[in-house]
Amino acid sequence: MNVEFMDGHITVHGYNRSKVNHGKLCIKGYQGLSYSSSVKRIAHPMIKKDGKLVEVRWGEALDYVASRLNLIRNSYGPDAVAFQSSAKCTNEENYLMQKIARLFGTNNVDHCARSCHSSTVAGLIRTLGTAAATGSIESLKDSKTYFVIGSNTTEQHPIIGTTMINETRRGKHLIVADPRRTKMALNAEVFMQFMPGSDVALLNSMMNVILKEKLYDEEFIKARTENFDEFAKEIEKYDPAVTESITGVSPDLVVKAARLYASEKPSAILYGMGITQHIHGTENVMSVSNLALLTGNLGKRGSGIFPLRGQNNVQGSSDMGSLAEFYPGYVAVGSDISKFEELWQSKLPNKVGLTLSEMFDAACSGKLKAIYVMGENPVITEANLSEVEKGIRNLDLFVVQDIFLTETAEMADVVLPAATALEKEGTFTNTERRVQRIVPVKDPPGEAKQDWWILSELSRKLLGSKGYDSPQEIFEEIRKAIPNYSGINYDEIYPLGKQWPVNKSNPNGTEILHMEKFTRGLGKFVPVQFKPPSGVASNDYPFILTTGRNYFHWHSGTMTRRSDILERESPSPYVEINMEDAKKLNIRNGQVIGVESSLGKVSLPARTTDGIPEGIVFIPFHFKEARVNALVGDNLDPYSKIPEFKVVAVKVIP
Repeated sequence: MNVEFMDGHITVHGYNRSKVNHGKLCIKGYQGLSYSSSVKRIAHPMIKKDGKLVEVRWGEALDYVASRLNLIRNSYGPDAVAFQSSAKCTNEENYLMQKIARLFGTNNVDHCARSCHSSTVAGLIRTLGTAAATGSIESLKDSKTYFVIGSNTTEQHPIIGTTMINETRRGKHLIVADPRRTKMALNAEVFMQFMPGSDVALLNSMMNVILKEKLYDEEFIKARTENFDEFAKEIEKYDPAVTESITGVSPDLVVKAARLYASEKPSAILYGMGITQHIHGTENVMSVSNLALLTGNLGKRGSGIFPLRGQNNVQGSSDMGSLAEFYPGYVAVGSDISKFEELWQSKLPNKVGLTLSEMFDAACSGKLKAIYVMGENPVITEANLSEVEKGIRNLDLFVVQDIFLTETAEMADVVLPAATALEKEGTFTNTERRVQRIVPVKDPPGEAKQDWWILSELSRKLLGSKGYDSPQEIFEEIRKAIPNYSGINYDEIYPLGKQWPVNKSNPNGTEILHMEKFTRGLGKFVPVQFKPPSGVASNDYPFILTTGRNYFHWHSGTMTRRSDILERESPSPYVEINMEDAKKLNIRNGQVIGVESSLGKVSLPARTTDGIPEGIVFIPFHFKEARVNALVGDNLDPYSKIPEFKVVAVKVIP
């Protein structure tokens, strides 16, 4: 998009030459960017003195942070400190954050992808070797069948959702699987409304049909995959007639969906956090991969797997190594990291660090003494919020680098004012692996600085490094660190960008992955057994809560709720409840009710609807007035360490 800033007003235009959106913008794009001019922006560094945040100069703030971090390291060791990066920040800023952590001596570095798509990373690396969308958004126009599962695409990714709906009106097929009857579901040829947490059972039952009816791609399986026989034995157990009691989906619908996906090819699977945010999220992702491998729907235009990312740079920040178990380019911690030791001229830590949720647990126990947060608001977005707040209060040092004095920043010992995306230079990598360069259109307020500048200055004081003079200088180092970025010319990617891998073999980028072979060699079938979620309805907690987003807001609402138009359209929290459940409990539409789990309670207005099944309630997580993640426990996926946001046992209190 093109953004113009004149006389305090922002004008936004879609960029017609873009292959991503062809000039179309969602409401957040054309009406949501006014947050950057909010009078509530942080304009000066602050240090908490006598319980109050007081404005200071940059030199004092950075000297204070560096000296306190070094004191903690000298007293307790480097693993007493943790760093939290951000998918709202550029590749260069995420790269620099994780590099500082590792040069400091710890792999305690993580970011919000842990809470949205860490399951994608863990699952797709195991099965395909690459944790990313296998095709381009443009290539979806060549699909004959779309299978959308666990994604409210028209609200969360409106440009992609609209593209699919338009294609179905031209005769394409659309299958939707979701606990809620979304707009996508209303346009679907087959809609499977399944119980939250039964994803594996549903996907396995579809594959059971495909195997029984011999709709699988035998040639593809023999030539390009491994472990098929072991996988097939597990799938035999999931006849749709058997799984109906688990999923709530009739066998007829499962059979119809399976036949469409397997026969009307090329077929694409698109999924969001409805798949990933479970204690079995990694297994959900591997089941998605199994379905694509079974039908040969990989390595061709119009086919593939499309994880729809939660924030603008989830792909890029993960690529950069802002994960406790990976160095840049997904080099596993515990493997050979000599290339980074040579590049950074330092001995580096090689044991897996603390993940996002583990950091706050470690802070509660006293193991962690300091956390440095860049561009995130965990007091709203993380699970088990009472433990998050307890952990923060138990720290010796808490530093927050952000654009607003968020609920998290209010708890900080030091607050560092950052720039928005409209005020900075660098690159983002979107959901289709497209590396795109951004340029500033306005100046940040007061003394606020670009995140890369803050981190570069901190590294000089904390580590004695020479620092960096520009985002381009950091990007040149990224090219050396990450093979998939090695062929990108920083000066040539504005404004269209290129899809990685970009290298000597693919100088113009790579639209479709895995065309001849998978990154890991052979695609791997992984037998996945259905296991129930951690949240199970009981007499005490008879409802299941699932969380998500709405059309007008994004993440913790830090930015979108400071847009007058978006806030006007969706000003307050709400809970969706089935009409029949509301009648039984004598709940009226708009009535304030309580939703309570074993960990906490929120009160908010009810929206009665027939769009969700009986026994299910839905709450968006954008609203500080009803912090729904306070109800979510700390049960974690054993592979990805993602919490179970989508299945929480609750009771409804009229």
